[in-house]
Amino acid sequence: MPPLKTMTIALLATTMAVPAGTAAFAEGELNLYSSRHYDTDERLYSDFEELTGITINRIEGKADELIARMEAEGANSPADVFLTVDTVRLSRAKDLGLLQSVESDVLERQIPAYLQDDDNQWFGFSQRSRILFYDKEDVANPPQTYQDLANAEYEGMVCIRSSTNVYTQNIVAALIAHMDQDTVQQWANGVVANFARAPQGGDTDQLRGIVSGECDIAMSNTYYFARAIRKPVDGLSDSLDTIGWVFPNQNDIGAHMNISGGGVAVNAPNRDNAVRFLEYLASEQAQEYFSAGNDEYPAVPGVGLSPSVAELGIFRPDTINLADIAGNIDAAIDVLVEAGWE
Repeated sequence: MPPLKTMTIALLATTMAVPAGTAAFAEGELNLYSSRHYDTDERLYSDFEELTGITINRIEGKADELIARMEAEGANSPADVFLTVDTVRLSRAKDLGLLQSVESDVLERQIPAYLQDDDNQWFGFSQRSRILFYDKEDVANPPQTYQDLANAEYEGMVCIRSSTNVYTQNIVAALIAHMDQDTVQQWANGVVANFARAPQGGDTDQLRGIVSGECDIAMSNTYYFARAIRKPVDGLSDSLDTIGWVFPNQNDIGAHMNISGGGVAVNAPNRDNAVRFLEYLASEQAQEYFSAGNDEYPAVPGVGLSPSVAELGIFRPDTINLADIAGNIDAAIDVLVEAGWE
């Protein structure tokens, strides 16, 4: 079978799974299933290949599609590593039995315990903080906590993503883990009452909503704003000086963190190479590039930040165990449905 170089999931839907023992599984290869869609990751892959001599064959697509593909392929799946951008999909892959536990002194040493699955089936390799942005001209008293978003003074001011978005589900699940479902239900009801518009678009669209005047307060991951600092982003970069930001809950739980992470596929034909790739993602070289290339926060403590990320300032992150967030996703979805969060 020819190398599976950068293909989309639409193309791969017509490709048959390759049985173990064929040339695709020769020593020196790694089959990567990735939902990371950033062109800057090319440097991560090329550096790994140069460092190790291992050829990366990439299968790219949306996380849910990749998970479904791995399920369908079963024991004959060529997947070695599953890489995605949120705790929800990593947890789902684990629950479906698509990942395996990894024992690695390098990963245990480099990745903080709260960024690891309890069974070492997945690890976080980069982070984004989900924080609050506001119009500096119109909001004299910006919210200082996530809970503040439900305050009546912000009625008709809040732009935020839909209930089906994993970032929304993650933050609600984290709040449930910190508090309780009834309390978070009341919070979600209040946030819905404060919507400036029905949830729509991605994080950059929430920030553009502040620029356009459609909303005064928005929730977004930090890397969307930092990217607009580093390079031109239409409808945003020219107006950054009008937008302020708050890292919420600095006096208690800290600012919520989303992750990009991965794990070794349960039937990985190149398991040793898969573990080596995860260990590479935890190296200082790769960690620096997550920040420099994609405006993310490194998972490994002590790694330097790119100027665009550093400009956002120092803050206290929420260090809740990500497994606790994953365990509350179903409850979070129930809360969002009950609140009428579209």
